[in-house]
Amino acid sequence: MPMTPRERVERTLLFEDVDHVPFTIYECMIPQCEAERVMRNEGLCIVQRGPGVFGVRRPNVVGSESHSYVEEGRGVTRTVTRTTAGELSTLVQPAGFTTWHLEKMFKGPEDYAALLAYASDVEVVPSYEGFVRMSEMKGGDAVMRGAVGLEPMQLIVHHWMGVEAFAIEWVERRDEVLKLYDALVEERRKTYPVLAASPCKQFNYGGNVTPEVIGEARFREYYLPNYEECCEVLQPAGKLVGCHFDANTRVIADAIAETSLDYIEAFSPEPDTDMSVADARAAWPDKALWINYPSSVFLCSDEEMVRVTVEMLKQAAPGNGFLIGITEDMPPNRWIDGCMTINRAVQEHGRLPITAG
Repeated sequence: MPMTPRERVERTLLFEDVDHVPFTIYECMIPQCEAERVMRNEGLCIVQRGPGVFGVRRPNVVGSESHSYVEEGRGVTRTVTRTTAGELSTLVQPAGFTTWHLEKMFKGPEDYAALLAYASDVEVVPSYEGFVRMSEMKGGDAVMRGAVGLEPMQLIVHHWMGVEAFAIEWVERRDEVLKLYDALVEERRKTYPVLAASPCKQFNYGGNVTPEVIGEARFREYYLPNYEECCEVLQPAGKLVGCHFDANTRVIADAIAETSLDYIEAFSPEPDTDMSVADARAAWPDKALWINYPSSVFLCSDEEMVRVTVEMLKQAAPGNGFLIGITEDMPPNRWIDGCMTINRAVQEHGRLPITAG
């Protein structure tokens, strides 16, 4: 019997033999339509990233409420969270499949006590039923992927503070930042056993790391240990752990190579970043490479997209442990033609083993 799209992805992540390189796309990026049906029939695999397999209870949170309204012609949502040590608030603007954070939770040093109360005393509880139902419903059409959550330092830098505020706090009040970090590390440690016991087979641990901001030294000190702790618990339970590295990864490539991560997801090769598929395969030969098809190439002709796809396949030769995915926005007027071009190029040129010639 032919492989289902799910089987093809799961086997590729394990470097097992498949008939051709998988082509995948996030569930939120492809509407149900004729083109979607055609591509799924040809082997396109949907990456279903929810529901999650755990829930969080926060005893320190006295209450939380959200209000959505229109401000200056844009829809926004204000959320106020009340902890035993004070209030925290955020202001966000929904934007398609993502969200713009207009106001972060951290406004100034006066928020450290409330943030620490929020991060501490967390209870992590299993929540498997929704995942199982979704998995059964999707069947072989979609691969189910779980999430560990953001790395503790990544959560502080990008979601709680923002880059500018973090830079100031790292210099002036580093001890306070590290108290938050330590509390979040403990929260993640409570999560790992619940993930290991879950029915999910693969998990992304954070991502969107910006090496120009984090730097190699901080990446090694505050990111790598968390990947390793997670892998130590999940991998013996038969789970795979990966990370969403979608930026200029050359500066941290050696550090990534030292991790126990099973796969690198959303890697965006040149011309969009500073590494090619060949560079990544050389840097991480023992890790499955699950790329994001370069968004800029969607602006090219179908013929050029075929050429780029074939070149990436050659660089990935012999093709084991290599997946082509869509993890970023596509031009609205090009997504159908672009995705169908990639899908058919993979069918024609992505048969394993691929030759580099």
